[in-house]
Amino acid sequence: MDSPSSTSVPPAAATARFRWGPYTSVFVLLFLFGTETFLVSPLLPTIASDLAISESAAAYSVTAYVLVYAVCAPFLGLVSDRVGRRRTLLLGSVLFLLSNVAAAMSDGLTFLVVSRALAGVAAAAAGPAIWAHISETTEDTVRGRALGLGMAFFSCGQVLGVPLGSFLAGAAGWRAAFWAMAIGTLLVVPMLLRQIPAGGAQPASGGLGARAVFAAWGHGALRKSLLVNTAFNAANLGAYTFMGVVLAERFDLSVTALGLVGILVGIGSIVGSTAGGRLGDRARAQGRADLPLLAVWGLLLAVGIALTVWGPGLILALLGVMIWFVASGGFVTDQQTLAGTAAPELRATSSAWLTSTMYAGTGVGAWAVGLFSDLTLGTAVIGVALAVVAALGGAMVSAQLRRGAERAPRAEAMGADSA
Repeated sequence: MDSPSSTSVPPAAATARFRWGPYTSVFVLLFLFGTETFLVSPLLPTIASDLAISESAAAYSVTAYVLVYAVCAPFLGLVSDRVGRRRTLLLGSVLFLLSNVAAAMSDGLTFLVVSRALAGVAAAAAGPAIWAHISETTEDTVRGRALGLGMAFFSCGQVLGVPLGSFLAGAAGWRAAFWAMAIGTLLVVPMLLRQIPAGGAQPASGGLGARAVFAAWGHGALRKSLLVNTAFNAANLGAYTFMGVVLAERFDLSVTALGLVGILVGIGSIVGSTAGGRLGDRARAQGRADLPLLAVWGLLLAVGIALTVWGPGLILALLGVMIWFVASGGFVTDQQTLAGTAAPELRATSSAWLTSTMYAGTGVGAWAVGLFSDLTLGTAVIGVALAVVAALGGAMVSAQLRRGAERAPRAEAMGADSA
């Protein structure tokens, strides 16, 4: 069946409150993972100088983290589905701590790149387990808000990663940034032990073979949503790769001004994540489990990119940036909701594939924009076109979920009659 496993709830349930206290540890961990993503970027010149290597060589440490995460996440997501959330989360957190200690103690490029790759493995193990844990331990009436809040913490980490890395490097050297990450993780581990129950949800049965890793692609709605996710992020993050170039060319913005634009990116992501979660909860409270806003986020993304690239004047361009990332935050929250409900036995695996297809889409989108000699034109054409494709795909996913939800009561009735 392609419909989510969630059940309809009375409209009054939409007013239920989400108690976020028991999720403090996983929210902080999501913040740290988000910070780690862009922490190294401002440190590259300092690292290169200290280790006597080129900046392009130092950038391998960034590539190692992202690439290893993207490749390993589906396999480690399956491990989480099979052995349970607590063990996977604790293992990933401890490895994340050790990898940051290793990065802080690196005395050469090889050791640094290996430590960053281990950090990618750690995040790939713990990240999908976190999203699955949130999905399976929250009530349907507040699940969207819980996932949206988690995405907001992750987005905050991404936004603060660059200034935080710069501040720590300026105050105490580049190694201080990794020591700070290690200390933060060390403080989280005892919280995880208290807040993640030893029993928890029962792990799904089955093996750890390649067929199980790719099982999410055999589920109709999930398969379509992963393809939509690829197209959406080819438009979203692929175009974002060149957003700074576009704004600098259009309005002659300084590096400092572009850094302030990054704050708008973070604010938009946080607003979109939290609003998307609340709107999703409200739709489910009204009996709709088909993620009706998926297509809307795609259209908003197209509008945001178009305004950023073509909007007359800086104010409209910055408004476009806000719309762009409100759409991004809302879309990701809806996708995580689908990953956590469509196939409960594949929660972590499905969430991991979302990350992998996000990175794949980012690479494809950046490559496609780079084919244009005029990067502003390329950003507009590729970004807007693929956002519209994602909107159409989102409408198809919603339609399939709606059909599945309509078939479920009939199937149950037929089963009861035959019994």
